[in-house]
Amino acid sequence: MSFGEQPAYLRVASDLREKIVNGALPPHTRLPSQARIREEYGVSDTVALEARKVLMAEGLVEGRSGSGTYVRERPVPRRIARSGYRPGAGASPFRQEQTADGVRGTWESRSEQEGAGPEVAERLGIEPGDRVMRTRYLFRESGEPMMLSTSWEPLAVTGRTPVMLPEEGPLGGCGVVDRMAAIDVVVDNVAEEVGARPGLAEELLALGGVPGHVVIVIGRTYYASGRAVETADVVVPADRYRIAYHLPVK
Repeated sequence: MSFGEQPAYLRVASDLREKIVNGALPPHTRLPSQARIREEYGVSDTVALEARKVLMAEGLVEGRSGSGTYVRERPVPRRIARSGYRPGAGASPFRQEQTADGVRGTWESRSEQEGAGPEVAERLGIEPGDRVMRTRYLFRESGEPMMLSTSWEPLAVTGRTPVMLPEEGPLGGCGVVDRMAAIDVVVDNVAEEVGARPGLAEELLALGGVPGHVVIVIGRTYYASGRAVETADVVVPADRYRIAYHLPVK
């Protein structure tokens, strides 16, 4: 195969993908069978099978038990704003952003103490095994699951304070900046790293995805005078949402 030439299964997958995108194969239409692909494109069964696997991995088609493979309904991606903390709002950044977009955002959460694993310890600048408060969130938009988040806060900072539990007490649900300010910790910087990966089975189950779907992962850390006071992983289904940043110009 010469440089730049696609393998046969990718050429077949590309043609089928184009038909899905332009509507020649609309949602809920049965994908041509392996035998039909073999005959139409003049390829082997192996090539036909691999082309179908590519489309399934891309989330364009889905298998239905005992029925075949069908074109999936393609959702119109919605926007998740990442604009950071807005002082004086009295709510978490998530609630601020949802209100600004005119939608109703809710969430469920569960907090528990644990020893920090190596990666979390490195992000927080603490020792592995040091105690942290881990809080898991499921965020919803108009009732539909839209985002997962797992946050970790070092108990050396929040332990035995009124804000030890992020979603309880007088400042429950107010966000990291306001909660830390209540214990005289001034958050002055936040860093985010954005990546993508295949969703874990439990993530896709919670978010309503299917195996093979890609998720956007935002690794976020809040700092106070160079010290990390909270770090979190935010997980968003990539086929349904886009991340939009609004960054101030100084």
